[in-house]
Amino acid sequence: MSFSAIPYDPQPPWITSGIRLGTPAVTTRGMREEEMRQIAWLIDRALRNHDDANGLARVREEACALAQGFPLYEDLS
Repeated sequence: MSFSAIPYDPQPPWITSGIRLGTPAVTTRGMREEEMRQIAWLIDRALRNHDDANGLARVREEACALAQGFPLYEDLS
């Protein structure tokens, strides 16, 4: 059996204790380092304001605006 340990995680690898984030979905859209920084900031704000509906709505709006700038598919019509 193979485990993928998370650096500095105090839990052993067979205990799920966090989230794993990857970049394929954003790089497929053409996003780069600057957009990943924005995404990290949005995730941080969402986690810190998890009980603030207005704050979460703002995060959602900003995330949607970012995604709209990097569509998954081009309209070839």
